[in-house]
Amino acid sequence: MSPACLCLAGPTASGKTAAALAIARVLPVEIVSVDSALVYRGMDIGTAKPSAQERAQVPHHLIDIIEPTQAYSAAQFVADATRLIEDIRARGRVPLLVGGTMLYFKALFEGLDAMPASDPAVRAALDAEATRIGWPAMHAELARVDPVSAARLPPGDAQRIQRALEVWRVSGRPLSSFHREKQPGDSPTLLSLEPQDRAWLHQRIAQRFDAMLAAGLVDEVKRLRERGDLYPGLPSMRCVGYRQAWEALASNDLAGLRDKGIAATRQLAKRQLTWLRSMAQREVISCDAQDAIARVLQRARAWADDGERAA
Repeated sequence: MSPACLCLAGPTASGKTAAALAIARVLPVEIVSVDSALVYRGMDIGTAKPSAQERAQVPHHLIDIIEPTQAYSAAQFVADATRLIEDIRARGRVPLLVGGTMLYFKALFEGLDAMPASDPAVRAALDAEATRIGWPAMHAELARVDPVSAARLPPGDAQRIQRALEVWRVSGRPLSSFHREKQPGDSPTLLSLEPQDRAWLHQRIAQRFDAMLAAGLVDEVKRLRERGDLYPGLPSMRCVGYRQAWEALASNDLAGLRDKGIAATRQLAKRQLTWLRSMAQREVISCDAQDAIARVLQRARAWADDGERAA
């Protein structure tokens, strides 16, 4: 991957959208979303999708590109993002990659070997097994055949456990064996918004989930359920917030939705931070600092100046 793009990552609720829009006010950027949930149409509230007003301020890419019935892989992201980076640079603008799906960043930075395509029959069989014995037991099975992948996935991460087991059953190879070794010197600048005080992030997560509920998250999930072509096993419906709201509606018990949604979001943030710490090239900016945006802008301007001198 060419280093001539700027990347901005961070856990959920760390302020990535605000920081990206601030960069857009000082640099001629186009934003490429690095988010596995923003790709879905009709899923706006629970994904904290940039508003129409925000998207009007600067071009955004890889948002609202597929239906919730469809799947979107890291390999597809790499293909789409690589094409977009070239197109944006050809227009004389700066590709700004923004998001919290660290697997996508890792795949883009390090590359992926060609993995087996999704097999509906195998996925259906895995879903049936999980229904019978539960995802923690499926995680234990993964630990037996692919301990490297199992070690980085929590027992409740159904989507990725299923994919790892699917790859194993289709190819006979562990998912971890498909990850290429990083090539030296090809990493772009990665600015990472990370909190010094985890309690600050937890408070932001709670506030944002409350705002989603107030904005109509439950009604949004009701509409998705009423479509008739979606079910809980789809990657889209496993997204944090949607999964908890779907379960609450299915059981006709919304009382615990807030607590479950916030807890799941906190777990997501924890996993995102673990991913980020494994990325040695990242440049950490404290998102809970008073001058976080100013620090992001200072580093973005310096990156742009370095690029001009190199050109």
